Amino acid sequence: MNKRILISGASFAGLATAYWMNKRGYHVTVVEVASGLKKGGTPVNIRENTVDIVKRMGLFEHIREHQIHMELTEFKNADDITEKSEIREPLDDNEYEIERDILLRMMYDAVKDDVEFVFSESITSLTENNDNVDVTFKSGQQRSYDLVFGCDGIHSIVRKLCFGKEEEFSHFLKTYFSITIVDKLLIRENTTQIYNEPGKTVMVNAYNGKTDIVLCFSSDHEITYDYRNEEQQRELIVEQFTGMNWRVPELLEEVKNSSPFYFDKLCQMKMPSWTKGRVALVGDAGYCASPAAGMGGSLAIDGAAALADALEQHQDDVELAFQTYNKSFRPFIEEVQETAAMMVDFLIPQTEEAIRERNAQ
Repeated sequence: MNKRILISGASFAGLATAYWMNKRGYHVTVVEVASGLKKGGTPVNIRENTVDIVKRMGLFEHIREHQIHMELTEFKNADDITEKSEIREPLDDNEYEIERDILLRMMYDAVKDDVEFVFSESITSLTENNDNVDVTFKSGQQRSYDLVFGCDGIHSIVRKLCFGKEEEFSHFLKTYFSITIVDKLLIRENTTQIYNEPGKTVMVNAYNGKTDIVLCFSSDHEITYDYRNEEQQRELIVEQFTGMNWRVPELLEEVKNSSPFYFDKLCQMKMPSWTKGRVALVGDAGYCASPAAGMGGSLAIDGAAALADALEQHQDDVELAFQTYNKSFRPFIEEVQETAAMMVDFLIPQTEEAIRERNAQ
């Protein structure tokens, strides 16, 4: 097969899509705006259908060898007293948790020798013809592809160029969050601690000799900021959480001085179709459920497999395959998005009474 595929984005959706398209015999190119794989982020849950997919990809044994075993979740008050603790039962044979960067590297290693990667590059225009899609890149280069896949997250440039502006599809969950990873243990390893004040959540996860600091705050309105300006985002977080109790002052110092740092809104992408002509969206670009679902990585892996299976089912008849992808995968996405929206209220109670009630349950 001489068909050429362009994938925008080299995270889970892009790497998984690259794996399956390469397996189907396509010539695959991946462009990524960053200078390399984007590091940082909370661990990835691999469960149920995703377990079967990573087995098909030959990744399962590596995932099992590197899985994380979280043991305890503690809900703290301002005096550092544990108001509620939940023992995390050992995961069964159908559920695994793995550090994000380890899984990302596994998936990259699985395709790097067979797929062309172009880092520090992005798409600036897409023009679809009868037989292909003409693409212009930021560097000025122009190339043509048979298919283009947008695997480039909630701020997808492919979605913007082909489907419409982000605000047409983004459903804001009235929450912002940041993730900072510190290369040391701030609490006991394999433990999660959660502290709340009304409309704000501080979550600390310790595993593999490092600590994730996750800060979330509620906002009735969307905040204007540059999603490429990390320093501006740090200032927003520090401003929101300065003056809070518990260990927050100490944690903010870590946030100020540590990298990687990630900040964005909690939102869901809801689109009537994830495909248009010779273009398809995979993962957060098309159906972000929000980090509240705890399934961002696994949904991307699931979506890439669903798209590949549809192409196989219809013997690479793109029109029929895209129809099947839209129809067969949608009920699962809608279920996950509904559950994620409900989780926001649990994670970020809006009153002191709601915090005490949750912690007393």
